[in-house]
Amino acid sequence: MPHKEFVGLIEENMMILDWLAARLKHAPGPNPRLPRQQLAVLVRLHMGGRAMLKDIAAREMIPAPNLCATFRALERGGLITRRVDDADRRNTWYAVSDAGRATARGAVANARNRVGELFADISEKDEAKLTSAMKTINEILNKMKASHE
Repeated sequence: MPHKEFVGLIEENMMILDWLAARLKHAPGPNPRLPRQQLAVLVRLHMGGRAMLKDIAAREMIPAPNLCATFRALERGGLITRRVDDADRRNTWYAVSDAGRATARGAVANARNRVGELFADISEKDEAKLTSAMKTINEILNKMKASHE
């Protein structure tokens, strides 16, 4: 069982990251006509590669019926492609189209710029400390993830 201080720090970090995420959400997107949820799903599909709806729904914690509507809209917009699995016709694979890839890349670049703006005023010393701490956190969390897959 983790120590009380550790659990408290995790809770505090979750609140701080929620605050940071809220600040990032208010940045204008690369495609103002695309709703934020659709853009988020598109970016994650772009980053994760082709996937089936059920896997995407589980990963995004979005009920499959809600995700179906999102994917229909993205497909109508030419941002994703859908292909029925030849081996098992009950499964459908979704992937990002060329236009979707361009939109996703723009969104990622926009997010990176926004993060740069939010952290522009921190000192080099604080940036180095944050970078080191985040590398350590990512290393440990990736080990945890790998052991649970």
